[in-house]
Amino acid sequence: MSVVGARPQFIKAAAVSPALAQAGLSELLVHTGQHYDSDMSNVFFQELGLRPPDLNLNVGSGSHAVQTAAMLVGLERAILENRPDWVLIYGDTNSTLAGALAAAKLHTPLAHVEAGLRSFNRRMPEEINRVVADALASMLFVPSEAARKQLEREGVSHDRILWTGDVMYDAMLRFRGKAASAPGVLGRLGLNGSPYVLATIHRAENTDCSERLRAIFAGLAEVAEQVRVILPLHPRTRGRLEAAGDVPLGKLEIIEPAGFLDMLRLETGAQVIATDSGGVQKEAFFQRVQCVTLRDETEWTELVELGWNRVVPPRDPGQIAQAILAARGAVGRAAEPYGDGTASVRIAAALRR
Repeated sequence: MSVVGARPQFIKAAAVSPALAQAGLSELLVHTGQHYDSDMSNVFFQELGLRPPDLNLNVGSGSHAVQTAAMLVGLERAILENRPDWVLIYGDTNSTLAGALAAAKLHTPLAHVEAGLRSFNRRMPEEINRVVADALASMLFVPSEAARKQLEREGVSHDRILWTGDVMYDAMLRFRGKAASAPGVLGRLGLNGSPYVLATIHRAENTDCSERLRAIFAGLAEVAEQVRVILPLHPRTRGRLEAAGDVPLGKLEIIEPAGFLDMLRLETGAQVIATDSGGVQKEAFFQRVQCVTLRDETEWTELVELGWNRVVPPRDPGQIAQAILAARGAVGRAAEPYGDGTASVRIAAALRR
Protein backbone atom coordinates (compact mmCIF):
# COMPACT_ATOMS: atom_id res chain seq x y z
CA MET A 1 0.00 0.00 0.00
CA SER A 2 1.50 3.32 -1.13
CA VAL A 3 0.41 6.46 0.73
CA VAL A 4 0.49 9.79 -1.13
CA GLY A 5 -1.13 13.12 -0.46
CA ALA A 6 0.95 16.06 -1.72
CA ARG A 7 2.54 17.29 -4.95
CA PRO A 8 6.04 15.86 -4.36
CA GLN A 9 4.58 12.47 -3.47
CA PHE A 10 2.54 12.26 -6.67
CA ILE A 11 5.70 12.92 -8.67
CA LYS A 12 7.71 10.30 -6.79
CA ALA A 13 4.92 7.74 -7.13
CA ALA A 14 4.85 8.38 -10.89
CA ALA A 15 8.38 6.97 -10.96
CA VAL A 16 8.05 4.25 -8.30
CA SER A 17 4.63 2.78 -9.14
CA PRO A 18 5.66 1.59 -12.65
CA ALA A 19 8.80 0.02 -11.13
CA LEU A 20 6.68 -1.84 -8.58
CA ALA A 21 4.48 -3.19 -11.37
CA GLN A 22 7.51 -4.24 -13.43
CA ALA A 23 8.83 -6.12 -10.38
CA GLY A 24 5.57 -8.09 -10.21
CA LEU A 25 4.20 -6.36 -7.12
CA SER A 26 0.55 -5.35 -6.75
CA GLU A 27 -0.03 -1.88 -5.34
CA LEU A 28 -2.93 -0.28 -3.54
CA LEU A 29 -2.52 3.48 -4.08
CA VAL A 30 -4.06 5.59 -1.31
CA HIS A 31 -4.47 9.36 -1.68
CA THR A 32 -5.04 11.01 1.69
CA GLY A 33 -6.49 14.16 0.12
CA GLN A 34 -3.95 16.42 1.86
CA HIS A 35 -3.59 18.33 -1.43
CA TYR A 36 -7.08 18.40 -2.90
CA ASP A 37 -7.10 21.54 -5.08
CA SER A 38 -7.18 20.55 -8.77
CA ASP A 39 -4.02 22.56 -9.48
CA MET A 40 -2.19 20.74 -6.66
CA SER A 41 -3.57 17.22 -7.19
CA ASN A 42 -5.58 16.18 -10.25
CA VAL A 43 -3.26 17.83 -12.76
CA PHE A 44 -0.35 15.70 -11.54
CA PHE A 45 -2.23 12.43 -11.97
CA GLN A 46 -3.25 13.49 -15.48
CA GLU A 47 0.13 14.81 -16.64
CA LEU A 48 2.24 12.02 -15.22
CA GLY A 49 0.03 9.14 -16.29
CA LEU A 50 -0.41 8.11 -12.67
CA ARG A 51 -3.43 5.84 -12.38
CA PRO A 52 -6.29 7.15 -10.25
CA PRO A 53 -5.91 6.23 -6.58
CA ASP A 54 -7.62 3.07 -5.43
CA LEU A 55 -8.77 4.95 -2.34
CA ASN A 56 -9.08 8.68 -1.63
CA LEU A 57 -9.55 9.64 2.01
CA ASN A 58 -10.53 13.22 1.07
CA VAL A 59 -9.28 14.65 4.37
CA GLY A 60 -8.92 18.20 3.03
CA SER A 61 -7.40 21.06 4.99
CA GLY A 62 -7.23 21.55 8.75
CA SER A 63 -4.80 21.89 11.60
CA HIS A 64 -1.99 19.35 11.87
CA ALA A 65 -3.95 17.44 14.50
CA VAL A 66 -7.24 17.45 12.62
CA GLN A 67 -5.68 16.49 9.31
CA THR A 68 -3.40 13.78 10.68
CA ALA A 69 -6.15 12.28 12.85
CA ALA A 70 -8.51 11.98 9.87
CA MET A 71 -5.74 10.30 7.86
CA LEU A 72 -5.02 7.87 10.69
CA VAL A 73 -8.64 6.76 10.85
CA GLY A 74 -8.81 6.17 7.10
CA LEU A 75 -5.41 4.50 6.79
CA GLU A 76 -6.04 2.18 9.72
CA ARG A 77 -9.24 1.02 8.07
CA ALA A 78 -7.49 0.55 4.72
CA ILE A 79 -4.67 -1.51 6.26
CA LEU A 80 -7.09 -3.71 8.20
CA GLU A 81 -9.26 -4.31 5.13
CA ASN A 82 -6.43 -4.94 2.65
CA ARG A 83 -3.66 -6.46 4.82
CA PRO A 84 -0.72 -5.19 2.72
CA ASP A 85 2.71 -6.84 3.04
CA TRP A 86 4.27 -3.36 3.12
CA VAL A 87 3.19 0.23 3.59
CA LEU A 88 5.29 2.62 1.48
CA ILE A 89 5.52 6.28 2.47
CA TYR A 90 7.26 9.25 0.84
CA GLY A 91 8.99 12.33 2.18
CA ASP A 92 7.92 14.37 5.19
CA THR A 93 4.29 15.53 5.02
CA ASN A 94 1.38 14.83 7.36
CA SER A 95 0.48 11.99 4.99
CA THR A 96 3.92 10.52 5.66
CA LEU A 97 3.43 10.76 9.42
CA ALA A 98 -0.05 9.24 9.34
CA GLY A 99 1.10 6.36 7.13
CA ALA A 100 4.00 5.64 9.48
CA LEU A 101 1.87 5.68 12.63
CA ALA A 102 -0.95 3.59 11.14
CA ALA A 103 1.45 0.93 9.84
CA ALA A 104 3.46 0.77 13.08
CA LYS A 105 0.38 0.46 15.30
CA LEU A 106 -0.86 -2.44 13.17
CA HIS A 107 2.59 -4.10 13.00
CA THR A 108 2.76 -3.78 9.22
CA PRO A 109 6.28 -3.45 7.73
CA LEU A 110 6.95 0.16 6.75
CA ALA A 111 9.29 1.50 4.04
CA HIS A 112 10.24 5.18 3.87
CA VAL A 113 11.35 6.76 0.59
CA GLU A 114 13.64 9.79 1.07
CA ALA A 115 14.77 8.76 4.55
CA GLY A 116 17.61 10.28 6.55
CA LEU A 117 17.07 13.97 5.77
CA ARG A 118 17.46 16.43 8.63
CA SER A 119 17.17 20.19 8.98
CA PHE A 120 17.79 19.99 12.75
CA ASN A 121 14.97 22.49 13.20
CA ARG A 122 12.23 20.92 15.31
CA ARG A 123 9.98 23.94 14.74
CA MET A 124 9.42 22.64 11.21
CA PRO A 125 6.50 20.18 11.08
CA GLU A 126 8.33 18.39 8.26
CA GLU A 127 11.27 17.68 10.57
CA ILE A 128 9.00 16.05 13.15
CA ASN A 129 7.33 13.98 10.44
CA ARG A 130 10.57 12.67 8.95
CA VAL A 131 12.16 11.86 12.32
CA VAL A 132 9.11 9.85 13.40
CA ALA A 133 8.85 8.09 10.03
CA ASP A 134 12.51 7.08 10.12
CA ALA A 135 12.21 5.82 13.71
CA LEU A 136 9.28 3.57 12.79
CA ALA A 137 10.32 2.31 9.34
CA SER A 138 11.55 -1.25 8.81
CA MET A 139 13.34 -0.18 5.62
CA LEU A 140 14.88 3.23 4.99
CA PHE A 141 15.52 4.19 1.36
CA VAL A 142 18.09 7.02 1.39
CA PRO A 143 18.60 9.40 -1.57
CA SER A 144 22.20 10.37 -0.79
CA GLU A 145 25.30 9.38 1.14
CA ALA A 146 24.71 12.32 3.48
CA ALA A 147 21.32 10.84 4.42
CA ARG A 148 22.86 7.43 4.98
CA LYS A 149 25.55 8.87 7.26
CA GLN A 150 22.95 10.79 9.25
CA LEU A 151 20.99 7.61 9.99
CA GLU A 152 24.20 5.84 10.98
CA ARG A 153 25.02 8.70 13.38
CA GLU A 154 21.58 8.19 14.92
CA GLY A 155 22.38 4.53 15.55
CA VAL A 156 20.14 3.00 12.89
CA SER A 157 21.25 -0.54 12.05
CA HIS A 158 22.82 -1.03 8.62
CA ASP A 159 20.34 -3.72 7.63
CA ARG A 160 17.50 -1.17 7.73
CA ILE A 161 19.24 1.32 5.40
CA LEU A 162 19.44 1.03 1.61
CA TRP A 163 21.02 3.67 -0.60
CA THR A 164 18.83 4.01 -3.69
CA GLY A 165 19.47 7.47 -5.08
CA ASP A 166 16.71 10.02 -5.48
CA VAL A 167 13.38 9.08 -7.07
CA MET A 168 12.83 12.74 -8.01
CA TYR A 169 15.78 12.37 -10.36
CA ASP A 170 14.08 9.29 -11.84
CA ALA A 171 10.93 11.34 -12.40
CA MET A 172 12.81 14.25 -13.97
CA LEU A 173 14.58 11.94 -16.43
CA ARG A 174 11.32 10.14 -17.17
CA PHE A 175 9.37 13.28 -18.04
CA ARG A 176 12.02 15.74 -19.25
CA GLY A 177 11.48 14.84 -22.90
CA LYS A 178 7.72 15.25 -22.63
CA ALA A 179 8.18 18.68 -21.03
CA ALA A 180 10.58 19.77 -23.78
CA SER A 181 8.23 18.63 -26.56
CA ALA A 182 5.83 21.56 -26.02
CA PRO A 183 6.38 25.16 -24.87
CA GLY A 184 3.53 25.10 -22.35
CA VAL A 185 3.80 27.90 -19.81
CA LEU A 186 6.93 29.33 -21.48
CA GLY A 187 4.92 30.06 -24.60
CA ARG A 188 1.95 31.46 -22.68
CA LEU A 189 4.16 33.88 -20.78
CA GLY A 190 6.51 34.71 -23.65
CA LEU A 191 9.51 33.40 -21.73
CA ASN A 192 11.31 31.45 -24.45
CA GLY A 193 14.84 32.81 -24.60
CA SER A 194 14.23 35.71 -22.21
CA PRO A 195 15.91 35.96 -18.78
CA TYR A 196 13.77 35.40 -15.69
CA VAL A 197 13.89 34.25 -12.08
CA LEU A 198 11.51 31.54 -10.87
CA ALA A 199 10.22 31.77 -7.28
CA THR A 200 8.10 29.43 -5.14
CA ILE A 201 7.02 30.14 -1.55
CA HIS A 202 4.79 27.90 0.54
CA ARG A 203 6.35 26.79 3.85
CA ALA A 204 4.40 27.68 6.98
CA GLU A 205 7.50 29.16 8.63
CA ASN A 206 7.49 31.82 5.88
CA THR A 207 3.82 32.22 5.04
CA ASP A 208 2.57 32.29 8.64
CA CYS A 209 5.10 34.91 9.78
CA SER A 210 4.12 38.33 8.45
CA GLU A 211 7.65 39.73 8.85
CA ARG A 212 9.23 36.92 6.83
CA LEU A 213 6.44 37.03 4.23
CA ARG A 214 6.90 40.78 3.70
CA ALA A 215 10.69 40.46 3.55
CA ILE A 216 10.49 37.72 0.92
CA PHE A 217 8.04 39.54 -1.31
CA ALA A 218 9.82 42.87 -0.91
CA GLY A 219 13.08 41.17 -1.90
CA LEU A 220 11.48 39.48 -4.90
CA ALA A 221 9.85 42.77 -5.92
CA GLU A 222 13.29 44.41 -5.80
CA VAL A 223 14.65 41.71 -8.11
CA ALA A 224 11.68 42.21 -10.44
CA GLU A 225 12.87 45.77 -11.07
CA GLN A 226 15.85 44.27 -12.94
CA VAL A 227 14.63 40.93 -14.32
CA ARG A 228 11.27 39.21 -14.70
CA VAL A 229 10.23 37.19 -11.65
CA ILE A 230 7.67 34.41 -12.19
CA LEU A 231 5.90 33.12 -9.09
CA PRO A 232 3.42 30.22 -9.30
CA LEU A 233 1.34 30.96 -6.20
CA HIS A 234 0.61 28.18 -3.73
CA PRO A 235 -2.97 28.30 -2.30
CA ARG A 236 -1.62 28.69 1.26
CA THR A 237 0.53 31.65 0.23
CA ARG A 238 -2.33 33.26 -1.67
CA GLY A 239 -4.49 33.10 1.45
CA ARG A 240 -1.78 34.65 3.63
CA LEU A 241 -1.17 37.46 1.12
CA GLU A 242 -4.87 38.27 0.98
CA ALA A 243 -5.07 38.27 4.78
CA ALA A 244 -2.02 40.53 5.14
CA GLY A 245 -3.24 42.94 2.50
CA ASP A 246 -0.18 45.19 2.39
CA VAL A 247 2.58 42.85 1.16
CA PRO A 248 4.61 44.54 -1.63
CA LEU A 249 4.24 42.79 -5.00
CA GLY A 250 5.73 45.38 -7.36
CA LYS A 251 6.31 43.91 -10.81
CA LEU A 252 6.11 40.25 -9.68
CA GLU A 253 4.34 38.08 -12.25
CA ILE A 254 2.07 35.86 -10.16
CA ILE A 255 0.56 32.84 -11.92
CA GLU A 256 -1.54 29.87 -10.87
CA PRO A 257 0.23 26.80 -9.44
CA ALA A 258 2.10 24.94 -12.18
CA GLY A 259 1.84 21.24 -12.95
CA PHE A 260 4.98 19.12 -12.99
CA LEU A 261 5.65 19.52 -16.71
CA ASP A 262 5.25 23.29 -16.61
CA MET A 263 7.46 23.44 -13.51
CA LEU A 264 10.12 21.49 -15.39
CA ARG A 265 9.87 23.98 -18.23
CA LEU A 266 10.07 26.96 -15.88
CA GLU A 267 12.99 25.47 -13.96
CA THR A 268 14.94 24.59 -17.09
CA GLY A 269 14.75 28.11 -18.51
CA ALA A 270 15.32 30.09 -15.30
CA GLN A 271 18.50 32.02 -14.52
CA VAL A 272 17.96 31.46 -10.79
CA ILE A 273 15.35 29.68 -8.69
CA ALA A 274 14.38 31.22 -5.32
CA THR A 275 12.40 28.83 -3.14
CA ASP A 276 11.60 27.50 0.31
CA SER A 277 10.68 24.08 -1.11
CA GLY A 278 12.83 21.05 -0.42
CA GLY A 279 11.94 19.37 -3.69
CA VAL A 280 12.45 22.43 -5.87
CA GLN A 281 15.99 22.82 -4.51
CA LYS A 282 16.84 19.43 -6.01
CA GLU A 283 14.89 20.09 -9.19
CA ALA A 284 16.99 23.22 -9.68
CA PHE A 285 20.14 21.14 -9.35
CA PHE A 286 18.87 18.51 -11.78
CA GLN A 287 18.52 21.31 -14.33
CA ARG A 288 21.89 22.77 -13.25
CA VAL A 289 20.24 26.07 -12.30
CA GLN A 290 21.44 28.09 -9.32
CA CYS A 291 19.12 28.04 -6.30
CA VAL A 292 18.63 30.51 -3.46
CA THR A 293 16.89 28.83 -0.53
CA LEU A 294 14.81 31.28 1.50
CA ARG A 295 15.02 29.48 4.83
CA ASP A 296 17.27 29.30 7.88
CA GLU A 297 18.63 25.91 6.84
CA THR A 298 18.41 23.18 4.21
CA GLU A 299 18.29 19.39 4.30
CA TRP A 300 20.23 19.25 1.03
CA THR A 301 23.56 20.41 2.44
CA GLU A 302 25.51 18.70 -0.34
CA LEU A 303 24.08 21.21 -2.83
CA VAL A 304 25.43 24.10 -0.74
CA GLU A 305 28.82 22.39 -0.56
CA LEU A 306 28.83 21.88 -4.34
CA GLY A 307 28.04 25.54 -5.00
CA TRP A 308 24.57 25.03 -6.53
CA ASN A 309 22.59 26.35 -3.57
CA ARG A 310 22.91 29.23 -1.13
CA VAL A 311 20.79 29.58 2.03
CA VAL A 312 19.47 33.05 2.81
CA PRO A 313 17.37 33.50 5.97
CA PRO A 314 14.39 35.59 4.82
CA ARG A 315 14.65 38.59 7.08
CA ASP A 316 16.15 41.41 5.00
CA PRO A 317 14.68 42.26 1.57
CA GLY A 318 17.95 43.76 0.34
CA GLN A 319 19.93 40.68 1.30
CA ILE A 320 17.40 38.44 -0.46
CA ALA A 321 17.53 40.52 -3.65
CA GLN A 322 21.32 40.73 -3.59
CA ALA A 323 21.68 36.95 -3.21
CA ILE A 324 19.31 36.22 -6.10
CA LEU A 325 20.92 38.73 -8.45
CA ALA A 326 24.43 37.55 -7.50
CA ALA A 327 23.51 33.93 -8.29
CA ARG A 328 22.90 34.72 -11.97
CA GLY A 329 25.66 33.17 -14.03
CA ALA A 330 27.23 31.27 -11.13
CA VAL A 331 28.16 27.62 -11.73
CA GLY A 332 28.64 24.90 -9.12
CA ARG A 333 30.91 21.87 -9.20
CA ALA A 334 30.09 18.80 -11.30
CA ALA A 335 28.77 15.87 -9.25
CA GLU A 336 25.97 13.28 -9.14
CA PRO A 337 25.06 12.96 -5.45
CA TYR A 338 21.60 11.52 -6.14
CA GLY A 339 22.39 8.47 -8.24
CA ASP A 340 21.83 7.53 -11.84
CA GLY A 341 18.06 7.70 -12.23
CA THR A 342 17.33 4.08 -11.21
CA ALA A 343 16.30 4.64 -7.59
CA SER A 344 12.78 3.35 -8.29
CA VAL A 345 14.12 0.05 -9.62
CA ARG A 346 16.23 -0.41 -6.48
CA ILE A 347 13.22 0.30 -4.26
CA ALA A 348 11.01 -2.17 -6.10
CA ALA A 349 13.70 -4.85 -6.03
CA ALA A 350 14.22 -4.41 -2.28
CA LEU A 351 10.51 -4.69 -1.55
CA ARG A 352 10.29 -7.75 -3.81
CA ARG A 353 13.10 -9.43 -1.86
